[in-house]
Amino acid sequence: MTDATDARLAAQYEAYPYPRREPRDEAKRLIVGSPGHLREVDYWVFGARRPASRPLNALIAGGGTGDATIMLAQQMGREARPGTVTWLDRSVAAMKIAQARAAARGLTNILWEQRSLLDLPGSGLGPFDYIDCCGVLQHLTEPAAGLRALLSVLAPGGGLGLMVYAPHGRTGVYMLQDALRLLAPADEAPAGRLDAAKRVMRNLPETAWLRRNQFLDDHVNGGDAGLYDLLLNPRDRAFSVRDLHALLAGEGLAVTCWVEPIRYDPDPLLPDPKLRARVAALDPIDRAALAESLAGNVSAHIVYCVRQDEMTERAGFMADEAVPVTRELSGEAIAGGIQPDGTITLALDGLRLPIALPALAPGILRLMDGRRNVGEIAAALAARGTGADAFARAWRATFTALERVNRLLLAAPREG
Repeated sequence: MTDATDARLAAQYEAYPYPRREPRDEAKRLIVGSPGHLREVDYWVFGARRPASRPLNALIAGGGTGDATIMLAQQMGREARPGTVTWLDRSVAAMKIAQARAAARGLTNILWEQRSLLDLPGSGLGPFDYIDCCGVLQHLTEPAAGLRALLSVLAPGGGLGLMVYAPHGRTGVYMLQDALRLLAPADEAPAGRLDAAKRVMRNLPETAWLRRNQFLDDHVNGGDAGLYDLLLNPRDRAFSVRDLHALLAGEGLAVTCWVEPIRYDPDPLLPDPKLRARVAALDPIDRAALAESLAGNVSAHIVYCVRQDEMTERAGFMADEAVPVTRELSGEAIAGGIQPDGTITLALDGLRLPIALPALAPGILRLMDGRRNVGEIAAALAARGTGADAFARAWRATFTALERVNRLLLAAPREG
């Protein structure tokens, strides 16, 4: 499974650990994202059915300098969630940075494994309830073999969060990669290749597509590691919606969420009724592929998935005992962003989509604190004169709209 290109990959991440991070910055902020956010894992992987009291054994396969590891470990610590997060990567240089970041936060729920994810079968590690693999499969000789290695240590009923590059939002990248293969050959030392890439970027013609691509900034803000990973990576492939679906289905996996779901819905992009009628005749994957092609700004696909034979229905958001939670912004903050016309604007890499919410949405959102359940929120509004039917209609519309944009989810139950 290894070759000369694989050896160059290993050398790259030792020379330029990715992404560029400074442990001292942990005092300023926690980097959050998808996949691997605890509330997303609770909802999109486990359907808000797995008790929070049950230990979560998580693996970050391809941990790099630690973003996903630190995020999940910190979130589990804040909520006093039992379990551990295992960081796994080949890069010693990246591990040192990730460990320094964990130390800066005083995190003690992380285990460290310096090895390849391809070594997982027979490793004695796991089983893991959740496996995060972000930006790794696209660099493997055989992505399917990488998936099989991950599945070998996935616990029954567990799930994965994956990120792979997507083609349209990376327009311009592969053109420059081709150019740099001529100017900075792969067998040259990393420092020399990086110098050549910097010189190219300083002299990049105005017509180069990467100059026009506003959806990527690693070559601008990512330092040496970002520039090298974007333009000099010795093995880098992109997956369309159909490519990724085929890869996952081939290994017996089903997607529970394409993040964010609205990105993969062509309806908001096609207001024309006749076009929407045509869209309605498409199957879900064709709909997602259509949205990808129309928007043109998706530079990476993020998915949560489980084994096809372990798909379960998510907890019902209309149930009185369901506890709604926002992903990051508080309910108060979301309510404050609602415009006078009842819409909130979602910005997705330059694409602005208005999300319509019912008149009762601000009142509902302001009552959400991560502890109140739907029944308690309904009772609080009933005390102010809101009827049960009116609440039910407004709650259904509010949850449905904000779930589509991955902003409103359900919490894991406290007990089993």
